[in-house]
Amino acid sequence: MRTEVIAIASKDDEELKRAGAVIRAGGLVAFPTETVYGLGGNALDADASRRIYAAKGRPSDNPLIVHISDFSQVYMLADEVPETAKRLADAFWPGPLTMILKKAELVPETTTGGLSTVALRMPNHPAALGLIEQAGVPIAAPSANRSGRPSPTTAAHVFEDMAGKIPMILDGGEVEIGVESTIVDLTGETPMVLRPGYISREMLEKVLGIQVELDPAIVVKPVTEPLTTEGTIHPEASNDDSGSFASNVVSEGSGSKQQNGESTLLKPKAPGMRYRHYAPKAPMILVKGPAQAVTAYICKQIEDNKDKKIGVLCSAQTAPVYKDASRVVVAGAQGDIVALAHNLYADLRDFDEGDIDRIYAEDFGIAEDANLKEALENRMMKAAGGHIVTVG
Repeated sequence: MRTEVIAIASKDDEELKRAGAVIRAGGLVAFPTETVYGLGGNALDADASRRIYAAKGRPSDNPLIVHISDFSQVYMLADEVPETAKRLADAFWPGPLTMILKKAELVPETTTGGLSTVALRMPNHPAALGLIEQAGVPIAAPSANRSGRPSPTTAAHVFEDMAGKIPMILDGGEVEIGVESTIVDLTGETPMVLRPGYISREMLEKVLGIQVELDPAIVVKPVTEPLTTEGTIHPEASNDDSGSFASNVVSEGSGSKQQNGESTLLKPKAPGMRYRHYAPKAPMILVKGPAQAVTAYICKQIEDNKDKKIGVLCSAQTAPVYKDASRVVVAGAQGDIVALAHNLYADLRDFDEGDIDRIYAEDFGIAEDANLKEALENRMMKAAGGHIVTVG
């Protein structure tokens, strides 16, 4: 299959009509949003959803987010629309917020990963909104990358992963935010964040006037094996999609269930909860602690593994100390969390170009009250497959 890349200049671009026709016919189109690029298909067509899973190599129990262009479409797709959904939509739509509601019968379970709930979002990007309008149907769209890989923030990233698998990529330039939307579950008594993003819990609570919880699947630290003295990773802690880490699983009821410190393998209620995500090809270790201790630890790993190509993901301030690393990728300045989050996925893909054997990533010393703190920490932990070393 030939994959066509088409530049989109506005919501009224003529090429969006052709892209909408592809969606209506059951085909797939990659398109930009304000968060990351999405891989879209007709959300009401079970076969189109199956094509999305196949193109990504994505497990079919990992639900897809349904993108809409007008709030009225919520009443078509959801069986119940609580007042909380209306208030959040007024405050944050279009924007980087996904709401989980009880699904209407119209939505096939292929789209929802077999669940009785549906994830809905109205993206804040002219190309995305124009595509949905031209398609005339809601569009199911996960990130437009191979499953487990860093999400794409440019059309070039999409082409790298999807060339030959889909007919069309809409190029709207580099995305604005760079990490996926916040996902909040509104089907229980208390709203619950299932995936942190740009919209923080504090922002949600301010609008709703009630407490918003963070799902235990995010709060619980992952269960991992430590590094050996030789600096290698135990096989039991290898990066895979097994869902064995305690932070990766959520039940359809009210969060993850734990047995002996590990999660039971239940269906994820939102994208990115059960499986390893956002990962570069080389195994990555996230190093947490005081800045001086973090740099000292990483430098020692570089020194002790001279026979390996070691990559380092770091801040602009600490980059000079890693002069002996095979590849140093600067994520941004310490404290500039917006830039760190925006650059993260492109930075992780950068390591793939250097044939790196192992990556050590700083935790950047993110301030506790930073808006994107939970989102950035969640993505980095997932990219590391739960492999975290705490020093100092």
